Amino acid sequence: MADCGGNAVDIAFELQGKNLAGDYSFALMREIARCLPWIESEPEAGIHSLRAAKTDAGDLLLPRRAKLVLRLPERRIEESMALCGQEITVGGHRMTVGAAKVRRLVPIGTLYAHLVAAADDDEQKFLRDIASRLHALQTPCELVCGKRRTLRTGGEDIAGYSLMLHGLAHEHSVLVQRVGLGDKRMLGCGIFVGHKSVVAVG
Repeated sequence: MADCGGNAVDIAFELQGKNLAGDYSFALMREIARCLPWIESEPEAGIHSLRAAKTDAGDLLLPRRAKLVLRLPERRIEESMALCGQEITVGGHRMTVGAAKVRRLVPIGTLYAHLVAAADDDEQKFLRDIASRLHALQTPCELVCGKRRTLRTGGEDIAGYSLMLHGLAHEHSVLVQRVGLGDKRMLGCGIFVGHKSVVAVG
C-alpha cells in the first residue's frame, strides 16, 4: 500500500573545502552524525553524493560552489540548521559547512539514482526486488537498469546499479524521492533526483 507520510525536502548547505578522498562516504556520514546526532535514527534521512571532479591521483576536487545536500523529512528542517557553521573533517580533509537553502521536491516523471544497493551481483534478482518494492508502494513505472557500480567505504564495499524510473505519476515521483529504494541512504545510495531523459542511465 502506498506510503502517505509527511513531506520531504532537500537541504543544500554551502560547503567550503578543496580536496576529498574518493571513498569519503562513510567518513562524511560519521561527521554529519556527530553534528546531528538524531540523523542516523531518522529512517528517511539521506546524504546526496557530493559533486566533485576526480583528479589523476584518484582524489576528488570540490568545486568553488560545492553543496552538501541532505534529504530529510520537512519536520527536521529547523534541527538540521545546527549544521550551519560547523567545521567537519572527512578523511583528513577539513571543510566548513555554510548557509543552507531548502529545496522542495519537484514531481518529475523520470527519476535517476546513481547507485541503488543490491544484495548480490544478480541483475535480474535486483530488478525483481525493485519491482516488488515499487509494487508495495503502489507505484507503477518502467525500470531502466544501468551499470553495476561499487561504493568503497573503507569498512565494506557496497555494490549495486544505477537505476532510472520512467513514466511516474506526479504523486508517485514525490513518494519515491521521499522514501528512496534500498539501503544505505546515509551513504548516498537509493536517493533519486529528477532527470530529463532515459538515454543517460548507462
